[in-house]
Amino acid sequence: MAQQELKRELKNRHVQLIAIGGTIGTGLFLGSGAAIEKAGPSVLFVYLIIGVALFFVMRSLGEMLLSNSRYQSFTDFATDYLGDWAGFITGWTYWFCWIMTAMADIIAVGVYVRHWFDIPQWIPAILCLVILLALNLLTVKLFGELEFWFAIIKVITIVALIVIGIVMIIIGFQTETGYVSVSNLWEHGGLFPNGVAGFLFAFQMVVFSFVGVELVGVSAAETADPRKNIPSAINKIPVRILLFYVGAVFVILSINPWTELSAASSPFVQVFTLVGIPVAAGIINFVVITSAASAGNSGLFSTSRMMFNLSKNKQGPKAFSKLNKNHVPGNALIVSAIVVSVGALLSYLIPDTAFSIVTTISAICFIWVWSIILISHLVYLKKRPDLHKRSHFKAPLTPFINYVVLVLFVVILGIMFVSDDTRPALLLTPIWFILLFFIYGMRKAKK
Repeated sequence: MAQQELKRELKNRHVQLIAIGGTIGTGLFLGSGAAIEKAGPSVLFVYLIIGVALFFVMRSLGEMLLSNSRYQSFTDFATDYLGDWAGFITGWTYWFCWIMTAMADIIAVGVYVRHWFDIPQWIPAILCLVILLALNLLTVKLFGELEFWFAIIKVITIVALIVIGIVMIIIGFQTETGYVSVSNLWEHGGLFPNGVAGFLFAFQMVVFSFVGVELVGVSAAETADPRKNIPSAINKIPVRILLFYVGAVFVILSINPWTELSAASSPFVQVFTLVGIPVAAGIINFVVITSAASAGNSGLFSTSRMMFNLSKNKQGPKAFSKLNKNHVPGNALIVSAIVVSVGALLSYLIPDTAFSIVTTISAICFIWVWSIILISHLVYLKKRPDLHKRSHFKAPLTPFINYVVLVLFVVILGIMFVSDDTRPALLLTPIWFILLFFIYGMRKAKK
């Protein structure tokens, strides 16, 4: 029986860096270009709004996970407080979320490699996936170490970008497009150059930028000291949002006017190319490749653990609950990797739109997951006020803030419906939920 339990090999430094890796990924390094193109400088406000909303989601998640020692992920408390259907639908939707996200990550690897080599996007995408699968089939400790070093690279890069940018602003460094200055934020059409519509249409990509923020909760079953490590990681999220998202994008927009940046490639690489530092641009391109690989690594980790958990709870095929000799859910990992490989196929069939489609579907499904966390927390507050009262990690401003964030999510879905870019994916996504509810109904009928 012990063979079928996940090992608690993730230390505090692993959990802290997994939290950072979850909040810095392809959505920031590549997706921020599309968000800037839509909203201009007002994208900074979008990052702040979504960042604050997800901090409250994470506080609800943290309180719920720590309220019961047997909870290993949010599917467990969703099942307890909302019913078996919620655990089943949300668990498999979370798996699908990360499948879509991992697809976006390997597509991004293909995009980044084209900065150096003129080869089809799908080739580096599939190579990246094979390497990550091989590494994930080893110990969870190796996953933690990989994420630790991947995240260190990302952190150093963003901090270096911010420091270099601040120095450029102070000395008034001159680029091909003019002087580096904070005034670049408002001198090219104002803070809202594309109006309210442009500001609103940026929400989809910014939501995608934050996917993975809840990965701390999924890693709870393999965390050595969840009562200490999970609150610590969650409480540091606001600082990370201000530094890594708002800080980095603020500097990028100060170095070069938003009108000079393209959604087709990473604005981080473009900035150093435009200021005439090609070597730095190459280094940054290497970093964003490692970032995409890191996010893909997280994707394989989370999808396999969710399949393992669903299988243990008899909500998925029994084969997915089997661990290999390294205490890693090998079957779940292999199946997830096979499905993610569809991203390489999309890179081949529709290279120009593949990234936009999968990021939109991912964002919609993550909104479902985050909403279920908030709704479960509302039911928990009503049914178990005693647990809330005794909690050492109470979610603040509840229940009011839960409703506010839920309304925000509904508004974002409305924006996606209005936007021509995101409407097709929004209309396709319900097919996934219809299929899941059908499968759930069939399962219930057999019992």
